[in-house]
Amino acid sequence: MTKNLEPLTPTEAKDMFLADRHGQVAERTVQADDYRLRHFIRWTEENGIDNLNDLSGRTLHKFRLWRKEDGDLNKVSLRTQLKSLRVFIKWCESIDAVEEGLHEKILLPTPSKEEERREETLRTGQAEEVLEYLRRFEYASRSHTLLELLWHTGLRIGAVYSLDIEDYDPEEERLELTHRPDTETALKNKSEGERMIALSRHVCEVLDDWLEHNRPDVLDDHGRELLFTSEEGRLTISTMRERVYSVTRPCYYGKDCPHDRSVDDCEATRYGYRSKCPSSVSPHSIRRGSITHFLTENVPEKVVSDRMGVGQDVLDKHYDKRGEEVKVEQRRDYINGI
Repeated sequence: MTKNLEPLTPTEAKDMFLADRHGQVAERTVQADDYRLRHFIRWTEENGIDNLNDLSGRTLHKFRLWRKEDGDLNKVSLRTQLKSLRVFIKWCESIDAVEEGLHEKILLPTPSKEEERREETLRTGQAEEVLEYLRRFEYASRSHTLLELLWHTGLRIGAVYSLDIEDYDPEEERLELTHRPDTETALKNKSEGERMIALSRHVCEVLDDWLEHNRPDVLDDHGRELLFTSEEGRLTISTMRERVYSVTRPCYYGKDCPHDRSVDDCEATRYGYRSKCPSSVSPHSIRRGSITHFLTENVPEKVVSDRMGVGQDVLDKHYDKRGEEVKVEQRRDYINGI
């Protein structure tokens, strides 16, 4: 028997869904859902869908095809975004906004093992070009400080979000990660993710100058002094992600567009669309690139594993992007002279 549906706009449903998620899941999960659902909301607006009651399996399939093309997404990225949409649609079923069982009609792509491994990575060369530009023209700015820290530490963006000023020790030149779920900054691996991270003198100098000259002096709702802030409070993960996408576009750091696009016409120049530049990368791509960079520089895998907070089996499968030729030459360095 079909139940009676109650009219609800996509935007209202999204706001209700996110409000319901607060307190039930980690704050970074709420922010990730918010970021991913923005594309669905944009699509409904562009297609004149102002009532979720009108959604069907066919409608959602059209969105699936559109999102794959619109974001130029591989199977891994598309699956991640559609999983968030499924959770949202299932929640909509519970409040009589869509037909029961509709979430099951959202088909998730199944990446091969090779596709799971073959995700984008910030190359060392591109990282150096971006940082060289920021060090010269935007020294100790929010974007520069964020990029320096991400590349040097390989931290997850959620871990950077959790940092307070007190977690930074300029004398000992290190950061301390702390799991604080009660004040909305949980770590991905909870208490097991807690650790100290050594920093270089250069990165400490950038952090010192950010804190002294450019950081907005605000507290969060819990009275904590935040390491990364905006004028409104703690810098959100979605804003950090936007900044990373923005500054890793070649046109941003002074390079010619490798995609033959006109800056005046390119949609990736607009806020909220920076990820549409094929050369821009996500914060997690910086993490992968940082890990690969450390490994390529002959830092032992155990050291990299402990520093980056990732198990060695996961490191091998998902993060180590060294080619086999690089690995064999590194092994040769160890055995020469034995």
